[in-house]
Amino acid sequence: MEIACDESGSEGEKLVGGVTAVFAHASVRFSHEDASACVESLREMIKSPAREYKANHLLRRKNRWVLLWFLGPGGPLAGRARVQLVDKRRFLASRVRAEFGAVTGPLELYNDLLRAQGPRGALDPLFPAILRAVAQWGGPVSIVHDQQLSLTGGRIRQLEQAAPRLRSLTLADSRQDARVQVADFLAGIARRVAEEELHGRPDREVIELLRPFVVGPGMWHA
Repeated sequence: MEIACDESGSEGEKLVGGVTAVFAHASVRFSHEDASACVESLREMIKSPAREYKANHLLRRKNRWVLLWFLGPGGPLAGRARVQLVDKRRFLASRVRAEFGAVTGPLELYNDLLRAQGPRGALDPLFPAILRAVAQWGGPVSIVHDQQLSLTGGRIRQLEQAAPRLRSLTLADSRQDARVQVADFLAGIARRVAEEELHGRPDREVIELLRPFVVGPGMWHA
């Protein structure tokens, strides 16, 4: 089995005080042909001149019908996609409680402290997300992941050693691999919708469509 993965909202070990409040990691099981057909269908529906489509194209109000199709039970993702959602502040708070027993000060200070005292990369939600993706799809699996600076050769070897069912992890450019682009769409949509909910602007209709894809632990666990 080969799955394609991408993330949205990754800022490494900076879990608070950054640009994004939610980290999303999506994985999809598509053939090259099906993924290319999905991307081409989106282009035909949206009709944007952009060379590369991103989640924000589907999230525009005028394209809502396309978004509902993409996520809906009759759409291309049904039965072959997963997404993990992590509230970064809650994720950090859980790590602080595990280390110190309680949170007694600003999370920003704990974020800096844990980054300084732990091994590099220990707070990055990307790595546990990849391990969970392997477990969620059963196994054994090979992963094609969007390029990430933190996914160094050494870190990839560590992941392969930590997950016996992970046969291999290779990197690809979403502009070159339509499967990774489909994962990019799902991760970006899920992150944006989750952040809107955190800000008190929940999109109930889209949340319900996303819920079957969301796997825990995390937000909207089915």
